[in-house]
Formats: sequence, structure tokens, C-alpha cells
Amino acid sequence: MTPARTWTLTDGHAGNVRQTEALARALRLPAQAWTLRPRAPWKTLAPRWLPGADQAFGPDFAQALAAPPQLAIGCGRQAALATRLLRARGAQAVQILDPRLAPRHWDLVIAPEHDGLRAANVLTLLGSLHPVDDAWLAQARADFPSLGALPGPRTALLVGGPSAHARLEAEDLATITAALDAALRAHGGTVMATVSRRTPPALVETLRRHYAGTPHLVWTGAQDGPNPYPGLLAFADRIVCTADSVNMLSEACATSAPVFVHAPQRVRGRPAQFIAALQARGRIAALDAGLAPFAITPLRETARIAALVRERLGGWDEAGAQ
Repeated sequence: MTPARTWTLTDGHAGNVRQTEALARALRLPAQAWTLRPRAPWKTLAPRWLPGADQAFGPDFAQALAAPPQLAIGCGRQAALATRLLRARGAQAVQILDPRLAPRHWDLVIAPEHDGLRAANVLTLLGSLHPVDDAWLAQARADFPSLGALPGPRTALLVGGPSAHARLEAEDLATITAALDAALRAHGGTVMATVSRRTPPALVETLRRHYAGTPHLVWTGAQDGPNPYPGLLAFADRIVCTADSVNMLSEACATSAPVFVHAPQRVRGRPAQFIAALQARGRIAALDAGLAPFAITPLRETARIAALVRERLGGWDEAGAQ
């Protein structure tokens, strides 16, 4: 079997996988996905290169190094060591997110603007890479047609969880649901809610109880059937988000719906710069009881970044050949 000419490499975390897959998709390159399981001491020290690093990810990866791909796309610190190893064997290496090491070790590094990483081979973007574009949204509408029949206006409620930069507690969820209740009383419509892996169980249960019964929809896990998240984005007339996830906000802002963010002023650290940039562009508004619509332009950075990757590294056809 001919080795794949493009590899994506991550630690398996959903946010990292999503970004590598999104870039490969935007480049129109079929890719072989690697989920890395680093051994000690590289699990702690990656992406630093120590003697024996070829064995950092086990015998299968060590053997695969003998036939590297043309392009290696990694995301996250563990993958940054793998992309370094592959680059040393002739692959072009693209690393997503700040690898916490000098960017010169990769052909290209793709990092959020709010990380502050700058170098000649660093491509910056507002937010994160993701697959949300017109084609993705059209497929989501085809996959979840029943959502389009729900009474409008349809509000997608995307609930994350507490993070190092933004808290999410019971009173926060109460504030969000109170704002949505006021909008429902004034204009009718439907709430379509989904939670994340980081949502505390108590908040999940509160959300489920609050919107019990039709026409509202609350997805809290596999027990509720297939995750309708793509359909929520595709059919939403407006989106309400918690402020804790750059990935979630980036995807919400790629739609044509106005996005309302709960307590954006409370976000701390570098993500606060991302929030401020979205506000300066008029792409998001702070959540209030009015939920007044506003004109927006979808934020779609993935296609722009993919075009720059092609420009810097050379064009590939859809089979991955240069």
C-alpha cells in the first residue's frame, strides 16, 4: 500500500484533531490520521528533541518514519515533536498552535493572533481552524433536516465549561436562561442547546430540566442520539455562547447568525484579546435580554490560512502530489 502523502498528528484531543482535519480538508488533501501516545520522558519534554526521540511514540511510528509523508500537519505540543521528527526526514512540517519552541524548527507554524507568536514562518489567524463554511453548513442542514422545522426564531445555545480564563457557574447559566426566556416570551421560537465535555454535570442537569418538553431541544450526550451540533449552527437564527472556548466561538462566528456571548468582560488572559477583536469587528455582542439582531460578516479564517500554506509550501493536487 502506498503511504499517505499527508499525515495529521495529534494527541487525540478533540480540539486538536478538529484543527488538523480542518486544514487538510481546506487544502483538499486526503490525510492519514495519527493519534500519538508519547512515552516518558518525551510526554513531558516534547517538543524538545532528546536522544532516542525516534522511539517517543512507539514502534509503529518509529517504523513509519522510514517512509515520511510529503506534508505533516500537527496540532499540540506532543505533535510538535512528531512533526519535527518528520521534517528531519524530508517532510514539510506545519505545526498548529504555539509549540513553545522557536518556530524555525518547522516549515510553518499557525497560531492564534492572541498568542502573540511572531516570526517569518508564522501564520496568524483570529481564533482557530475549523471546518465551518457554506458546504459544511449545507451538509449539516441535509443531515439534520428536522431542526429546520422547529419554530423560529431558532436560538442555538452552546454551553462550554469553566476554564483557566473564564468561569461558568450555576448563576451564570441562570443569567443565560433568563435572557433566553425573556426573548421567547417576546418573540416565541425555539432553544436548541448543546453542552461540551467540560460542562459540569450539575449544569447539564439544570439545562435539561429548564428546557424539558417540546419544542426545545437539549443534547447532553450520546444517550440523546447523534450530536446535532452541526445542525444547530446551520439552522440557528442567532447563537448564544459561553465565553470559555476559542474553538466554539470561532465556529459560531463562521456562520451567518449573530453571536451573543455571556459575560465577555470577565474573560482573562490571552483569550480576552480574541474576545476584544471579535467585538471590535462587530462580530459578537454581549448577551442581554433583547437579543436584537445585528448585521454580520461570517469569520472564516481557515480558507485564508490554507491559501497561505499553499503559497508558502507549494501547490498540491487532491491526491497530495506536488
